[in-house]
Amino acid sequence: MLQSILIVIGVIIAVVFLLALIMKKEFTITSEVLINRPKDMVFDYVKHLRNQEKYSKWVMADPNVKLTYTGTDGTVGFKSAWVSAMKNVGIGEQEITKIAAGEKYEVEIRFEKPFKATNQAVTTTEAISPGQTKVTTTFKGRSAIPMNLMTAIFSKMVKKDMDENSMNLKRVLENG
Repeated sequence: MLQSILIVIGVIIAVVFLLALIMKKEFTITSEVLINRPKDMVFDYVKHLRNQEKYSKWVMADPNVKLTYTGTDGTVGFKSAWVSAMKNVGIGEQEITKIAAGEKYEVEIRFEKPFKATNQAVTTTEAISPGQTKVTTTFKGRSAIPMNLMTAIFSKMVKKDMDENSMNLKRVLENG
């Protein structure tokens, strides 16, 4: 009886390990929103990381979050760091790594808590008309084995939050 239970547990562990080996380790999550404002205005707003205080669900989740900024906002090398006792906010920083003026900016996001990870995000702006802009944010990363087993669940949760951020951004730019 004990031997049968151990065999079943061993088989389950082997199957989980094999699944982790064959599952994707990279993930990409994208959110888009149409904003009824000119492209230049939208880009000038989103490239400034300090503005995330007004539309990022993660920044606004903890009213006691400690934010520190280093450098000149909206330029390559600018860093925005956060420290929060709330687990879903945690500790980390993001740094602007590239800017294509009026088109896109890229950041590297380094998480320390609740988990260590380094990911990339790209935000692009595209003029749909003189008064309407599409903002696309793409978040990319890699999950090590066996954490890659959770990528589908993680991606769904992050996508929901990114969509909320996009809608918050739309509200701020169209109504503020």
